[in-house]
Amino acid sequence: MSASAFASSAPKSLLSRQRLIALIGLASLALIGGAWFFELVIHLTPCKLCLEQRVPHYAAIGLALAGLVLARSSLLQWIVLLGLAVLMAWSTGLGVYHAGVEWGWFIGPNDCGGGAGAAAAGVQDFMKALQTTRIVACSEAAWRFLGLSLAGWNAVASAGLFLLAAYGLTRKA
Repeated sequence: MSASAFASSAPKSLLSRQRLIALIGLASLALIGGAWFFELVIHLTPCKLCLEQRVPHYAAIGLALAGLVLARSSLLQWIVLLGLAVLMAWSTGLGVYHAGVEWGWFIGPNDCGGGAGAAAAGVQDFMKALQTTRIVACSEAAWRFLGLSLAGWNAVASAGLFLLAAYGLTRKA
């Protein structure tokens, strides 16, 4: 059987708008799960830009879930996919920017450090915390795989999810 004959015999609903919405939501959930794994299990402290890159994925998870529950019409599904495309474009831009900061292509924010620690109970606790706190610079990649940092992989994954959402926008209902 030729490839074109196989493609034409495949069910047309294989990549329906609802399935694309679910796929993008699940992929964002997996990316957030991966970020938490690196933070909580591997103990890589995220910097400010790392934490900002999570925001579009959190929003995409919520939008995809709401879209799967509420978007029954073709128009509403299209609107959800448009929102997901915007979120993934935003995430791609954040990932490219952060990877560019790590490679020295862009200047990072002046206040780029890790998340805040627990509040100190007193001055002595505060001084002790200052001695043990490690500031995480946005310009240093904590981990690389095949030459790309986590920010770079987020950019690649988000660009792929953007293309899926854009594909869904061009499909007829």
